[in-house]
Amino acid sequence: MMKLLHMEKVKDGKYLKNYELTYLNKAGKEKKYEIVSRSEISGPEAIGGRVSGLSIVAFHEGKMLLLREFRMGVNRFVYNLCAGMLNEGESLEECIQRELYEETGLNVKKIHTILPPSFAAVAFSDVKTQVAFVDVEGVFADHTSENEQISADFYTKEEVKELLETEEFSSRAQIAAFFFAGNPSF
Repeated sequence: MMKLLHMEKVKDGKYLKNYELTYLNKAGKEKKYEIVSRSEISGPEAIGGRVSGLSIVAFHEGKMLLLREFRMGVNRFVYNLCAGMLNEGESLEECIQRELYEETGLNVKKIHTILPPSFAAVAFSDVKTQVAFVDVEGVFADHTSENEQISADFYTKEEVKELLETEEFSSRAQIAAFFFAGNPSF
């Protein structure tokens, strides 16, 4: 049975903290594993204990909102959902409105549902986020910082189907776009 023996912070970056985990694998051998977190982890029991942000699946008049943004982590433009970090003391509803406004200029018309927390990158991080499904309204405006390059637009199901065949996506945006486009036959 796999078992975490201990953990040690190995780097304290501005946005990410790196930890080395020592664990017993299923063969009983001691192994090392490296993870990153957006929060300070006090001990093994605290890994994955904190929601740090959200992704927003937004719709307007039968179209889906997608962002085309430059992401430094992959050094290219990808299609993505509006998303962001939860500020200290901020409710999920406040975060949805703020992030939507900052990245697109749009406003929340209605929040349909906010899914329970899920892990964003289980292979290397304990980052936990939530996904919100909302209707939006308003006019596009760029309120991003000089460190972000984002263009937002609404896409029909047919346009989304074409994007899925020709463009690169974040995984959450790709899954949401796939289901929006009506691809499932199961």
